[in-house]
Amino acid sequence: MSSEFGKTVWEKSRALQQSGRDANQIAKVLFQDDDLGHNYGIGIVLSGDGKPVASSATVLKYIKAELETSGAGTYQNSNAIMQKVKEAVLRWQQIPETHWPHFKIALPSDAGTGAVKTAVEMALQLDPGSHTLGIEELGWPAYKAIAKAARINTKEFPAEGIISGDGVLPIYQSGPMNTTGQVQQPDVIQERAVHAARHQSHVVLDRAYSGFEFARLLSSNAYHDIMKKSYERQIKPFIDQGASFSLCLSPTKAFITFAFRPCGLLLVFCPDSGTAEKTTTTMNATIRARGSAFEHPATRGLAKAFVNDLAGLEAEHKAALERLAAAENIWSALVKDTPIEYLYSDQYAGLFRNPKCKEDAAVKIYNAHIYPVFSQGRCRQNITGIPDNRELAKRHVAVFAEQCF
Repeated sequence: MSSEFGKTVWEKSRALQQSGRDANQIAKVLFQDDDLGHNYGIGIVLSGDGKPVASSATVLKYIKAELETSGAGTYQNSNAIMQKVKEAVLRWQQIPETHWPHFKIALPSDAGTGAVKTAVEMALQLDPGSHTLGIEELGWPAYKAIAKAARINTKEFPAEGIISGDGVLPIYQSGPMNTTGQVQQPDVIQERAVHAARHQSHVVLDRAYSGFEFARLLSSNAYHDIMKKSYERQIKPFIDQGASFSLCLSPTKAFITFAFRPCGLLLVFCPDSGTAEKTTTTMNATIRARGSAFEHPATRGLAKAFVNDLAGLEAEHKAALERLAAAENIWSALVKDTPIEYLYSDQYAGLFRNPKCKEDAAVKIYNAHIYPVFSQGRCRQNITGIPDNRELAKRHVAVFAEQCF
């Protein structure tokens, strides 16, 4: 088969790169320019026909109500219901009630990214000696941008290791790795929690994908059991060890709020009551400085949805996990005996996989009208891009299996 089309697209990708576009933006532009294109790049949840799944009807309902109350021309926020919001978020995360008094909550604007940025800004104030953001190798690229904006350094650590060192603020992905899908094993997370408690170091846990690591178990486990398993794997070790941490939660992929871009959910765990007042003061100052003390209607809508219809949100979260599980099942069946079969073992999960790829992989994959994200010799695939049409899915997987390893 001629690869002229693939070469043309590759040349266009190089031009986009030289214009300053990042790898994610390039994948989106290339896909949108191809009427026959299949989207494996953009980080949204896709249905089996390649179209985005529907936005959260629950959140939309409450946003519409908030817009109706926005005619008064004054600032509005969720302060009056914040305690109830905290309780609902902790309940969603399956965190036992005995620990609730030790948590503080804030609603930073800009979804999960805003939650992470706020957590970093808070940690730097609580420990002025911090000068470096410690990140996992192949971690989320935005961490480096957040560190740069905060005027601190970054240092990469092995993905299965412990982030440590004088002046280093650790940030761990508390779920499947955003870029690779790798799921940390329990012993690694336990060691991180023990280290954080022993050295009295605050850690940031980036939990953009609550429950995603166990989506494949939904066929035999109830939704709340899945969430409990996720809590026990990712959060419980830090609570049990009495480690101080910030838990950055995103509603975006859990409830499908991509189009709304509401707040993130920031929970800060203070095991020592003596630090609670300082943490609260720092949180309030940081939220005020970010402009999040007064909220967008989407944020107020999400807050009220948590308080008034947690069951509705959880049903939407379950549906997102079910779509993920369906996609994983298709991939698992089609990658058997290929170089990328390992990506569908229980050590990987979530929305993305990111195997290494051959030198000329981009041309060959583009030639099949397939658009993943190419960066640093890797080919990141949004697994929900896989079509329900089994013959088409086979062809796509065959292309990836031939070019990736």
